[in-house]
Amino acid sequence: MTTTAIRERLYDYIRVADDKKVKAIYALLEDQIVQKYEWSEDEEFVAELDERVRRYEAGIDPAFSIEEAKSSLNEMKNVYLKGRKK
Repeated sequence: MTTTAIRERLYDYIRVADDKKVKAIYALLEDQIVQKYEWSEDEEFVAELDERVRRYEAGIDPAFSIEEAKSSLNEMKNVYLKGRKK
């Protein structure tokens, strides 16, 4: 049986299965369906954040406030729109 045929049969079965069976199937597959990502447990990601904070605090990398970023984006948008009107 092809994978496509299996998918169709499973889909048809789940559509008409009673609640208890649907919940049982979901319980079997839940870990594979719902992928939880805990960024605080990702050592590489946390190390990258720590390094960025260190570089910011050391004055190596600049930082911008939300207001500054919005203002800059609005300026770029206005320049872009002016260029399109020509």
